[in-house]
Amino acid sequence: MEREFAGGVRVEVVRGDITDQEDVEAIVNAANAGLTSGGGVAGAIHAAAGPGLAEEARLLAPIEPGEAVITGGHDLPNRYVIHALGPVYGQDRPEAELLADCYRNSLALAEERGISSVTFPAISTGVFGYPKREAAGVALRAVTEEAEKLRSVRLVRFVLFGEEDRKVYEDALARLLGERE
Repeated sequence: MEREFAGGVRVEVVRGDITDQEDVEAIVNAANAGLTSGGGVAGAIHAAAGPGLAEEARLLAPIEPGEAVITGGHDLPNRYVIHALGPVYGQDRPEAELLADCYRNSLALAEERGISSVTFPAISTGVFGYPKREAAGVALRAVTEEAEKLRSVRLVRFVLFGEEDRKVYEDALARLLGERE
């Protein structure tokens, strides 16, 4: 699914592997506080980027929920990796505000660097336990609210690993646009 928002920013929702998005400048890592490799998205990104990513990221850690920092892409096909720490659901409060901050702060870093395209995973929906449908609504609202302020970023892509996750995010985008109830 693809839609264009205020300011000409395109938002896409696709199924795929976030480490295989060769046509985007920056991918977002659903990071942990230490910016180290782990499971899920962070593990996949660190494995694909090689040891240089861990070395560079270590100097920027720790980060707090809602914060984002940026590193080079290393062995990834992307120029940058933006690391955002999502909230642990039921523990880091207010969850929705912290999760929205991940998206807002990631886009702000992209703007500062003049990045034209950014790919996001479903931040906090894995081991951090954020309910997917709720997280999708927060994420897409945050991105669409920021769209009119963006000058450099022209493409925001949500890359979801599974078909069910893709459908949840696609439905959330449609609901946000008033296409479905």
